[in-house]
Amino acid sequence: MTMPDIVISGTGLFTPAESISNEELVTSFNAYADNFNVEQAEQIAAGTVAAMQQSSAEFVEKASGIKSRYVMNKDGIIDPKRMAPRLPERSNDVQSIQCEMGVAAAQDAMRAAGKTAADIDFVIVAASNMQRPYPAMAVEIQDALGIKGYGFDMNVACSSATFGIQQARDAVRAGSARSVLIINPEICSGHLNFLDRDSHFIFGDVCTAIIVESATTATSDEQYSIVDSKLQTIFSNNIRNNFGFLNRGDESGTGAKDKLFMQEGRKVFKEVCPAVAAQISGQLESLGISPDQLKRLWLHQANLSMNQLISKRVLGRDASADEAPIILDEYANTSSAGSIIAFHKHRADLSSGDLGVLCSFGAGYSIGSLILKKV
Repeated sequence: MTMPDIVISGTGLFTPAESISNEELVTSFNAYADNFNVEQAEQIAAGTVAAMQQSSAEFVEKASGIKSRYVMNKDGIIDPKRMAPRLPERSNDVQSIQCEMGVAAAQDAMRAAGKTAADIDFVIVAASNMQRPYPAMAVEIQDALGIKGYGFDMNVACSSATFGIQQARDAVRAGSARSVLIINPEICSGHLNFLDRDSHFIFGDVCTAIIVESATTATSDEQYSIVDSKLQTIFSNNIRNNFGFLNRGDESGTGAKDKLFMQEGRKVFKEVCPAVAAQISGQLESLGISPDQLKRLWLHQANLSMNQLISKRVLGRDASADEAPIILDEYANTSSAGSIIAFHKHRADLSSGDLGVLCSFGAGYSIGSLILKKV
């Protein structure tokens, strides 16, 4: 008996109200650097402390392709005396901040898919950071939406969304869920070191949501069949964050740089790009799909040069802006949500039968690639 197709029947997007331009971010960083250099003048002169270098909007855009980023709080980040978002703790009696973001994105996706809470019985919250270990964010969002069934959280860093989609696909195929809601509430500003010239500009905040279900139950006007899914993880320390519940066991690490996002950018570029291109190319070959049959590449939005190189290796030529759309200029790197934003915003022109690749890559290293076909 032929198994019915599993489809993405709707996506949703929550974008924070506040945005920070490169110019604003650099102004605050440079003010902090100036203050630091004045305060540490004696140590800098003695050679025991390195002076902080100034940054520029041009450097940020050239290094990343990023021009701005949305954030849940702006004034704390651009305050040279703070350089971190102000996100007050909330009472346990009200929705948490990730729940609030998740509900907004989920409702958008549910409208697009034509689904109500009664149609969904599995919720996955897949993101690079959760604001607490338990109760799971997925269970809180499930309750806020009035969804029966079950939910859990999962973290595969920048590949959390694509890995979550495969878990949803497998659940629907196995019959343990009718339709699945995947939510990616990324508050990347919370783990970003805004004092680091090489990375302070990388991330933004956002939340995406996806509905996965059987083609037999899908009723939305726009559906994408999940033709194939491939996941891969390769251990690397080149992207790392050591913040965790065991930190309290050694106070010497409090406030250390490794308790925030850290990466060896050049090594990541050199190692990740060929691995991603090889996975996509191998996947296409195994399915008998030639690269010129692809209408679109919805790639993880971390760095413009990475996306250009990966798409070139997959297609065998430079990709056009339509073939490999970029949203990181406006949103920056939003971890697991980036490829989903690209998919959400850049698919209206596709026709029935058109093929595309939705791909994530990042810390782990983790790589998730989905071959999608418009129904």
